[in-house]
Amino acid sequence: MRERTFRRNSAIALLFIFVLGFVACSTTVTERRGEPAKGEERETSKYRAKYHYFDDVLIPGELKYQPKKSAIYETPRFKMGWMVFSKWWLDVESLIEFFNYHMEKDNWKMVNSFKGKESILNFSKPDKTCTIRITETRYGKTEVEVRVGPLGEKKM
Repeated sequence: MRERTFRRNSAIALLFIFVLGFVACSTTVTERRGEPAKGEERETSKYRAKYHYFDDVLIPGELKYQPKKSAIYETPRFKMGWMVFSKWWLDVESLIEFFNYHMEKDNWKMVNSFKGKESILNFSKPDKTCTIRITETRYGKTEVEVRVGPLGEKKM
């Protein structure tokens, strides 16, 4: 009798773990692309992503800001500078997808991109440009450098 109860409880526990794993692993395409799921107020809270200094360049929350490697210059007419972020053991492809999706969402236009040991993404707006450089070391550290600057003014 005890053995039968033990088997039944073990089977129920395994079924529960299987269902829990299935529910936890299933996501919709929109959730993977960074769009908010139903009931979510802001996607930035979902991904812990936030804007650092530039209100139109969203940075993934898992990246750690490196203030000693960064610099921001601001005047009444424009803001420019570079920000450096890093993290150990980060998937570079998902990082590239994140930036491509969110930059477009913030009205940036993709100019070009280079993918390799060092990946570079170039974006533009009518009045400024943004270059995102993603470098992965052989030891597993990923460094992301975001540079934002104004476009050169036209000569009259």
